[in-house]
Amino acid sequence: VQLVESGGGLVQTGGSLRLSCAASASIFSFNAMGWYRQAPGKQRELVATITSGGDINYADSVKGRFTVSRDNAKNTMYLQMNSLKPEDTAVYYCNGRTKNFYNYWGQGTQVTVSS
Repeated sequence: VQLVESGGGLVQTGGSLRLSCAASASIFSFNAMGWYRQAPGKQRELVATITSGGDINYADSVKGRFTVSRDNAKNTMYLQMNSLKPEDTAVYYCNGRTKNFYNYWGQGTQVTVSS
């Protein structure tokens, strides 16, 4: 299964972006999907996850600003990011985890928030 992210770019503080993660196969093969990010010099961190049952979890730093969703018919997961801050600047990665805990990763998409 391949995961391909899109939608990253350069935006000013307070702006919005919508990231997409398109899977090459049915996302029902994933027990959970999520978005992670990695800023320069920092470890990769969880942003948001959504399970096949619809349970959602967010990092405290993005609660109230980011919304994760999935469209099973399109085999795509989304991350709507509002009220962006410079500290949101990072490479954002899509993740899919199977019921056997095997992880698939996308190549990442750069998000840059200017102050």
